[in-house]
Amino acid sequence: MKRRTLIAAAVSAAFVLAGGTAFAQSPIVIKFSHVVAVDTPKGKGAEEFKRLAEERTKGRVKVEVYPNSQLYKDKEELEALQLGAVQMLAPSLAKFGPLGAREFEVFDLPYIFDNYAELHRVTQGPIGQSLLKKLESKGILGLAYWDNGFKVMSANKPLRMPEDFKGLKMRIQSSKVLDAQFRALGANPQVMAFSEVYHALQTGVVDGTENPPSNLYTQKMYEVQKYVTMSDHGYLGYAVIVNKKFWDGLPPDIRKTLDGAMKDATKFANDIAKAENDKAMEEVRKSGKSEIITLTPEQKKAWKKALVKVHKESEGRIGKALIESIYKETGFDPAKL
Repeated sequence: MKRRTLIAAAVSAAFVLAGGTAFAQSPIVIKFSHVVAVDTPKGKGAEEFKRLAEERTKGRVKVEVYPNSQLYKDKEELEALQLGAVQMLAPSLAKFGPLGAREFEVFDLPYIFDNYAELHRVTQGPIGQSLLKKLESKGILGLAYWDNGFKVMSANKPLRMPEDFKGLKMRIQSSKVLDAQFRALGANPQVMAFSEVYHALQTGVVDGTENPPSNLYTQKMYEVQKYVTMSDHGYLGYAVIVNKKFWDGLPPDIRKTLDGAMKDATKFANDIAKAENDKAMEEVRKSGKSEIITLTPEQKKAWKKALVKVHKESEGRIGKALIESIYKETGFDPAKL
């Protein structure tokens, strides 16, 4: 309750006066908060949106970007957005499950997407748009999906087969699907804020984690993990969201310009995501601090067989129809594993 009061106290006057004349008198300030480094796909996407928004509105809008959990940690930022203390976020899709939009946890299902082409048929099509609509009842407007990439596993022991996970403490975001994923591997999932992961790995509070290479590299997690397995087992992406009341209260011409800036920033962010992750993985490799493990086709098949049962287990939570609609879109058939 105390934290909620503190966040509420931070609500800006610009938000309170969203429908009034404050916009005409001074720049509209959009506070864009996120939890990762500037030199990640999300960090660069946020900076590109800032550049385009300020340039195209000719100074009528000022975007203040706060990376690396400078304002709020994972668990705090959605509450801050709903209260109006910040206007824009790009949380990972797993964050919406605890908010009550469990359908977003479909993106956490292991091996439901094999590549970006399959993924984009979902995020850029009707399924993706229908999911964003579910946020509106929470006072949130979804503007776009931004990619980070496909995740790798890291630990202080080599992870080549599912049984190698047995007994390991693995950090996860707050997601029932990710919890089920690691339990299916025999590991013990530990929910932890992103900003706390490096120290937890360094001190042995957790044994390993999963991340796209860009996060593994920019947060220096590879420095305290002896092994990295190129599993590509799951996707990590973000939804760029805004406080709905704030966005709806913007002058129509400003909102239209910002929509255009977001569309172009989204293309920019998604175009660089794979390249940024490939580059980050090469830097990890060059550091010599982590041994990189590439799974054989037989090993990857064993991973898929061990993890596909999580899809079935999650039907009651996510929705069987939604999962099957994604199978239809991507051509995935779990019976063929």
